[in-house]
Amino acid sequence: MYKNKWNDYQKEIADDNYFYARSCIRQTFFPGSETAFVKMMRDELGKDVCDVANQHTCTGIGYHADIIPFETTSAVVGRLFSLMTEAGYENYVPSCITSFGLVVEITETWHHFPELLEKTREDLYKATKREFNVPKNIAHPCDIIYKFRNELKTNMKYQLVNKETGKPLRAVEHIGCHYAKVFPDRGIGGAEFPVVLSGMIESWGGEVIDYPERRHCCGFGFRNYLVQANRGYSVSNSHKKFESMEPYEPDFILANCPGCTMFLDKWQYTIAELENKTYDKYGKGIPVLTYEELAGILLGYNPWELGLQIHQVQCESLLDKIGIEYNANEKFTGASGKKIFPPEKPQNLIV
Repeated sequence: MYKNKWNDYQKEIADDNYFYARSCIRQTFFPGSETAFVKMMRDELGKDVCDVANQHTCTGIGYHADIIPFETTSAVVGRLFSLMTEAGYENYVPSCITSFGLVVEITETWHHFPELLEKTREDLYKATKREFNVPKNIAHPCDIIYKFRNELKTNMKYQLVNKETGKPLRAVEHIGCHYAKVFPDRGIGGAEFPVVLSGMIESWGGEVIDYPERRHCCGFGFRNYLVQANRGYSVSNSHKKFESMEPYEPDFILANCPGCTMFLDKWQYTIAELENKTYDKYGKGIPVLTYEELAGILLGYNPWELGLQIHQVQCESLLDKIGIEYNANEKFTGASGKKIFPPEKPQNLIV
């Protein structure tokens, strides 16, 4: 019985033919990650990914901040599904963890209250004359990267191994709350044993650190940050995690939520400025990556095209440990080839 128990923590992930729904905040925080995902799916794995231009927000942040009502959000999600239906796809892949949790919540609500589904269809048609099918499969991009992690490994030029010592790099993984804590059966491993990121790290040669605050929230929480007076609570949550992981000396942090990745990165700068404190030995901070960025650098993609220069904690220390080649002179070169003025350096965080 116990040998089969792990099957209860698995989820169905479509093999191909994905409708990719881009994220509003991911394109702002980590502009190269979504492009890297599409490239990996198409070029490395030969998968069919539909990536249309006329997308829009899912309203997730406004919905969770109690600004946008459920009925409006339901209709907006219905319109996103109509784009998928119009393109002839059934497998919906929302880039953002908040969007992932939101569309799961909406579709689960429709399942239990079919009258709300019919109301959404009616509202959407009246407003836009559009119709939609409910997706056959909903998976987050990190699910798909995890599913094909070994196939991607065969194309990787690098591993998560320190080139000087030959030892696995030590990683902290952070799972976004909306991935599996809301609907545990929709995340690989559920809320208790989420392996979607640790599975990538271990498959690609790294070692995962287990530390006391491993499952503690990053502190985003929407209202915690959107309301300026609450931001101290937000940073204190990340501070608690950093203090807990510091003794284990992680080489990097890997996250699957844009908010979590952004806050675990940006709050290191904030804490350094407030307390003159960093959580590594060298004053540079702990690099924080998206799963696409991690896969991309191991595949040999240009780190600056991936957008690593956008991070507050710079990633050269990790690139150097792995032995990844990069041109430092290209770091602040725009797509046009022109040099972009580098940002002002912080006082207490070495970049």
